[in-house]
Amino acid sequence: MNTNIDESWKNILQSEFEKDSFKSLTKFIKSEYQNHQCYPEAKNVFAAFNLCNYLELKVVIIGQDPYHGKGQANGLCFSVSDGISHPPSLKNIIKEMKSDIGHIETDNGNFSTLAKQGVLLLNATLTVRENEPGSHQNMGWEKLTDGVIEHISKEKDQIVFLLWGKFAESKLKLIDSCKHKIFVAPHPSPLGAWRGWFGSKHFSKTNNYLEKNNKQIINW
Repeated sequence: MNTNIDESWKNILQSEFEKDSFKSLTKFIKSEYQNHQCYPEAKNVFAAFNLCNYLELKVVIIGQDPYHGKGQANGLCFSVSDGISHPPSLKNIIKEMKSDIGHIETDNGNFSTLAKQGVLLLNATLTVRENEPGSHQNMGWEKLTDGVIEHISKEKDQIVFLLWGKFAESKLKLIDSCKHKIFVAPHPSPLGAWRGWFGSKHFSKTNNYLEKNNKQIINW
């Protein structure tokens, strides 16, 4: 498995990589990529950890699965590469960003600029088979990503966690709410967006919290 990972994460992830569950996962993923079309590209599987420096981490956004359509997934949750049409959830995220804070940097749907500012865009499952959502769930990815969330909660202070939808909310038990700020909203998909995603103002609320704690705000 291709592991392009920023140096700042390597010690943190190494303990997860050494577990039997990850070794089993690696065999499964290698077979999947050899025998099926899977996303994201192998070089981008760990993009969330490659583009966001652990030492500069300020915000964690938790997704469930990578996009499963051709060319969409780029290794960052809810994000697509330049020139790719926006899936419905991403359209609603950008719509809320604009409504909340006005001018934004990420109108093209590529959130790599956010990752480089200290936003960890973490899918619980880092890979998926084409056109088969959930096809790589419960194979071991969740153990690794849950371990990362727990580590961040334990070792960092004053991190903003953005939990969108019921799946992301299920990660609440991994986060120390006394040390960190947690914002919860319905999922930005068309099914949930009108039940409270629009108007949630998570982007301005995040920046207000960061500013209050003397941290550099995110240029959304």
